[in-house]
Amino acid sequence: MSWYWRLEDPSGAVLDPAAVGVEVPSSDNQGDAESWLGENWRDLLERGVATVTLFDGEQEVYGPMSLAAT
Repeated sequence: MSWYWRLEDPSGAVLDPAAVGVEVPSSDNQGDAESWLGENWRDLLERGVATVTLFDGEQEVYGPMSLAAT
């Protein structure tokens, strides 16, 4: 399967990564997907992404998860 993040705005609407100027890579495993998010979450937040949801293929793994610092 392919692991990837779905990006969402503050209202929970799905964002097209190209519309916010990012490329969300597909990863071969959960660890790589989570590492990518760990390296890029601040940039995503600055571009208007409020939450993310992790998918393995068509299966939702977890989320939505807020990018805002608590």
